[in-house]
Amino acid sequence: MYTLLEAQNLVEKHIQNLSIPDTPPELYEPVRYILSLGGKRIRPALVILACDLFDGEVASALIPAVAIEIFHNFTLLHDDIMDRSERRRGSPTVHVKYNENVAILSGDVMSILASRLMNQAPAVVLNVVHEVFTLTAMQVCEGQQMDMNFEELSSVSEEEYLTMIELKTAVLIAASLKIGAILGGASQRDAEDLYKFGKNLGIAFQLQDDLLDTYGDPGVMGKNRGTDIVDNKKTFLVIQALEAASATQKEALMGWLKEKDKDPKEKIEAVTAIFDSLNVKQLTEQRIRLYYHQTLASLENLNRLEERKTELYNFASFLMNRNR
Repeated sequence: MYTLLEAQNLVEKHIQNLSIPDTPPELYEPVRYILSLGGKRIRPALVILACDLFDGEVASALIPAVAIEIFHNFTLLHDDIMDRSERRRGSPTVHVKYNENVAILSGDVMSILASRLMNQAPAVVLNVVHEVFTLTAMQVCEGQQMDMNFEELSSVSEEEYLTMIELKTAVLIAASLKIGAILGGASQRDAEDLYKFGKNLGIAFQLQDDLLDTYGDPGVMGKNRGTDIVDNKKTFLVIQALEAASATQKEALMGWLKEKDKDPKEKIEAVTAIFDSLNVKQLTEQRIRLYYHQTLASLENLNRLEERKTELYNFASFLMNRNR
């Protein structure tokens, strides 16, 4: 059986040897650039692990796995443009290194390349695999649009936020596992249970990301604490705080969230103090545990020997016990 690290290394080697056209260089050099920036290659590795879990031929899953990674990087490229981000994995973002028009077009060609590679899945499962992939691609775009819509809204409900992170983050993790399971010959029920495992884990992951941004150790995370607060993002913590706040606390919190020119340190301390008074950290941790419990339940339901699931249990534990 493959370990996560072995699957990651297999994917990385294939990406490095991937045949990408040379002409016009202005279109394809940015594609090579963003793929060269690395990353954990988690999503394509999950395709490999899921295929292997059901004793499938891993070689048949490798190209679809790479398709998932190229699509993921395409979404990052376009997200960086929309967010005006200047750095990605410690290097200049594509639109900064080249220009915005080039970045948009290179992102477009990455999405097409991902679809072409996914079409190389074995013919016997191609229709099913491609349907999962295209539906997921649409859902990720829907999630990104919801996230942008939230920037213009004065308030966002918990249900709306959870739907957004499910679409923007969780479904691609879930689809990676489901596609791998299908390629491995899993039953429809097992493929769906693995999808639920990935979806719930992805939601828990994003909630933990929200939590770490405010309460993580900057020395461990390698970045400043409270960037979501400074950027006025409507995270799960903010939504929980507004739900639990008194009229006075709500007015104070909304006042801080509208501020753009205040000293960042002062703003972070003030908003965090409101979070603390409302037990927002504990409420968020409780919700993370709920989704993690559902994650494990889906894995337990899989019709495979428990020892075959060890790597996925380890992966889930790793994500939930991270501190950055």
